Amino acid sequence: MKRTLLFVCAGLVVWAGAGSAQTVSRSYSYFTIGGITLQEIDEELSRRGPRVASTGKRHPGATQMQFATRYTFASTTEWCRIQKAAVNVKATMILPRWRARGRSDPDTRLIWDTLSSDIRRHEESHVQIAKSHARKLEEALEAIGRRDDCEAVKAAAGTVSARILAEHDAAQDRFDRIESINFESRITRLMTYRMQQIEAGRLPD
Repeated sequence: MKRTLLFVCAGLVVWAGAGSAQTVSRSYSYFTIGGITLQEIDEELSRRGPRVASTGKRHPGATQMQFATRYTFASTTEWCRIQKAAVNVKATMILPRWRARGRSDPDTRLIWDTLSSDIRRHEESHVQIAKSHARKLEEALEAIGRRDDCEAVKAAAGTVSARILAEHDAAQDRFDRIESINFESRITRLMTYRMQQIEAGRLPD
């Protein structure tokens, strides 16, 4: 089954004002697929999965991110600086739901359960990468230091934000490449573990 779960970044919103430290809010959106065999499931994922704008293709899952940055100023007549920065991440994970489970055979159900769990883990990893860079952005903004006026601080903040978000996008792309390379060995290992758990009575068949 093709494994291409792409990360989607929706952009950056910046405004002055008070805010709390970096937080992540999650929401979930689901699309339903049919199919009884693995080939049919694969075809359903390709037909019904979320379409990623950057590729124009549909994928088994995706995560959309929005970064919102708030910062407050400390200033005098001679200088201005960022007193406190807070970066919030809003993540929407788009995941598949399989409606034909009851009509499929045990081996297909096992493979689906393993794959579905891995898709969710993969998308959650994207969120953790975003959270890490949100924290990094907060620290970088607060480290800008004093400028002659607040307009100069805003300009510096824009430069810093662009750099950190570019690093964030590169980290997300790197994660996807590594996951793609290791997909087959990872799924085989997870299926072996899940079968052991079923045999031990710790998971339903």
